[in-house]
Amino acid sequence: MSEKVRIVIAEDHTILREGLRSLLSSNANFEVVGEAGDGREAIRQVKKLKPDLILSDLSMPRMNGMEAIKEIKRESPATKILVLTVHRAEEYILATFRAGADGYLLKDSTHSELLMAVKKVLSGTRYISPEISEKVIEGYIEGKKSLKSRTSWETLTQREREILKLIAEGYRNKEIAEDLCISVKTVEKHRANLMEKLDLHSIQALTTFAIEKGLVSRE
Repeated sequence: MSEKVRIVIAEDHTILREGLRSLLSSNANFEVVGEAGDGREAIRQVKKLKPDLILSDLSMPRMNGMEAIKEIKRESPATKILVLTVHRAEEYILATFRAGADGYLLKDSTHSELLMAVKKVLSGTRYISPEISEKVIEGYIEGKKSLKSRTSWETLTQREREILKLIAEGYRNKEIAEDLCISVKTVEKHRANLMEKLDLHSIQALTTFAIEKGLVSRE
């Protein structure tokens, strides 16, 4: 490569983010040009830097990786997106690729697999960790009903998912309204819609659901 590949890392755990920076920077062909600790910052970094690749977690504060992926692809279609996550469920894998990701790598992968995944994605080839690729293939072949049915989760709008995430992170209505630049009344309406659609009627229940869906970390 005549020029270094410009990479942005989006990961909310500082130690892991620093470790990824160190690993990638050890390769002479790569340059980490930006970092983000949440989905919205990841989008800002991509808008500003137009990197060749963004290495992104799925479970991040304020805006999760799934929603960030969609926005990043709209803002910078040429930027490749490699997801690095703990989620192994088929639901996450397929949804991630539908959102626009180019690769899906598990966090317990080796350093050499990370480098291989980065190179594959940059070359235009989709990458899926070997230990979960068979699961995805089986899902397509079997045409599982669970993937085709419209669940209550799938009925949520992007705004409702944003608000669900912020509720689960402990933000109050007023704070959510300020963060999203909407009125408190609108937040209250979205909250009511969430509870009705999901048939969940307490903050604890909404938080548990958000954790199960990977919107927020269990930690």
